[in-house]
Amino acid sequence: MNQLALIAKTQSLIASGDIVGAESALVELADAEGDQALMVVLAQLPPKDILAVIREYDNSRESLINLLVTPEQFARAVVIEKHYKDLTHTHLRGMLNSIIFRDGADPAEFMHAIGNLEGGAEALADYFAEKRSRIEAFARSGTFDTAEDDGEILTDSALLASAYIKPRVEQDEVADQDWMELAWILRYQCADLFIEMLLVLRAKARAFDAGLVEEDEAEADDDKVDTRDTDRGTATPAARESDEESAI
Repeated sequence: MNQLALIAKTQSLIASGDIVGAESALVELADAEGDQALMVVLAQLPPKDILAVIREYDNSRESLINLLVTPEQFARAVVIEKHYKDLTHTHLRGMLNSIIFRDGADPAEFMHAIGNLEGGAEALADYFAEKRSRIEAFARSGTFDTAEDDGEILTDSALLASAYIKPRVEQDEVADQDWMELAWILRYQCADLFIEMLLVLRAKARAFDAGLVEEDEAEADDDKVDTRDTDRGTATPAARESDEESAI
């Protein structure tokens, strides 16, 4: 099967909700023609289709697609993940961890690619949403221990002033290939993005406290994708993401 035919087949399978079938078709290409051929095809797939495949991560096996997707391709997929309306952000955290911490990857390179796109800081804020108090503690004290922090929120200027201080903990002390290590990488290798992400995280928290988030979610119910279906690979918000794709 030539590459154009495979792209059409892959997109058709994704549109029908057969994510497993789409991934299998891509893997078959790599088996037959090598990883480079697969990378050529991935470069031609729209971000929404790459996202549909990589967000269905499975910790029990290694995905060839996750191993080969580039930082730029991944970043374009990450910033449109919000269209799935997965309020727990489980898939977002899973695919971030599985790809940026893959063997041989440079997590900071992925972070810079995400930070270069509109919506990148927002996606990272969603990733850290459940750890906000510990991220605030880390920003203030350099550790994730909230007991060691006095709870005071750094002002924007104080946050900027503290961005480049020497780490209190080394990366290998928080090398969990999860949110702690990613927060460490952001603060000490991508300081500007860490600050931007934290400011967005604060804004989201204020909106939630003010009840604005619930109102926005209610307005979005009509086009919300049921993630119980996407977890099984039977639904994607492909049509809704087509506009976002063209903008990217």
